[in-house]
Amino acid sequence: MSETTSYSLPVILSICDHTLLRTDCTSAEIRTLCDQAMKYHCASVCIPPCHVAGAKRYCGDKLKICTVIGFPNGYSTTASKAFETADAVSNGADEVDMVINLSMVKDGCWQEVLDDIVAVRKAAEGVILKVIIECCLLTEEEKVKLCEIVSASGADFIKTSTGFSTGGATFEDVKLMRANCPESVQVKAAGGISSIADAEEFMRLGATRLGTSRIVKIAIAQEKEKAE
Repeated sequence: MSETTSYSLPVILSICDHTLLRTDCTSAEIRTLCDQAMKYHCASVCIPPCHVAGAKRYCGDKLKICTVIGFPNGYSTTASKAFETADAVSNGADEVDMVINLSMVKDGCWQEVLDDIVAVRKAAEGVILKVIIECCLLTEEEKVKLCEIVSASGADFIKTSTGFSTGGATFEDVKLMRANCPESVQVKAAGGISSIADAEEFMRLGATRLGTSRIVKIAIAQEKEKAE
């Protein structure tokens, strides 16, 4: 994309997974999140698994419901991730964001890493699968290798970060992921996206989904300013 490319706020909002993954978030907060996402036409809400069924009942077909699997550490067993995924889908999840097993990565057990993702892919048949590789904990070589593995797994997206580790999305990581994955695998940037300028740059670099709550907050603030 051209460096001069700019995006309107509605376009940016349309690729946002409006996110609330705080451990103590309440059902009322989830409903507010859903209301905001529906109002601003976000791609989805990304919420904890325990809130999926309630959010689906609340939103129906008006909004995609995304949840997280093996979150945030990724070191659950493959069987438990697959079960968690199947349960989330049965509760109404339209998309799942799984965390890879970073212990396996650091041990260089690449086939096991692939098998872990494939098991979730099978359990998530018919829904979008995003694979979180937690870039802040990886070497450049590991990032490139994981682009290869995620691409081979049948996942729909590769995702930068949980937002719960030592760092979030960076421009360099999104650029690397886009360069090392086929066009069939999309890139999601998540963690620390705090401004319209950040969002636009991630989009220019090839991200087609953004995990953030701040862009909606910016839209709300802008609307409030106009009303005043």
